[in-house]
Amino acid sequence: MPEVQTHPQIRDLGTVEAARKVLRAFFNIARAWQLTPGEQEVLLGVSQPTCYRWRNDQVASALSGDTLERLGYILNIYAALQILLPIQERADAWVRQPNTAPLFGGGPALKRMLGGRVGDLKVVADYLDAMRGGEFS
Repeated sequence: MPEVQTHPQIRDLGTVEAARKVLRAFFNIARAWQLTPGEQEVLLGVSQPTCYRWRNDQVASALSGDTLERLGYILNIYAALQILLPIQERADAWVRQPNTAPLFGGGPALKRMLGGRVGDLKVVADYLDAMRGGEFS
């Protein structure tokens, strides 16, 4: 499971308060990336009613390991984009832009991320980590 970059006050990700904080971060990213509710549901791996409740800050329990893993990759993708593309508008637009890297086959990274599996998020996060490290030209 990826290391989740957390707010300094979040000590235990297994609490309702921690879930609220990390979900707020996700929904801020969702707004920046202009994600539809359906796209949010797929990225989080949850049903429409669950995503709706979370979007309205109605979090009643800690998050599952699967959801935390997904959120970890999403937060890592967002952070990597902020480093690689320091102009906020470009960083936010990247997920929807056509991409010629073989991993994306000319389509946007978001299409790959919306594959529905945690692994789809991982490959995008790994790609961006490699880009930050200079492995790709």
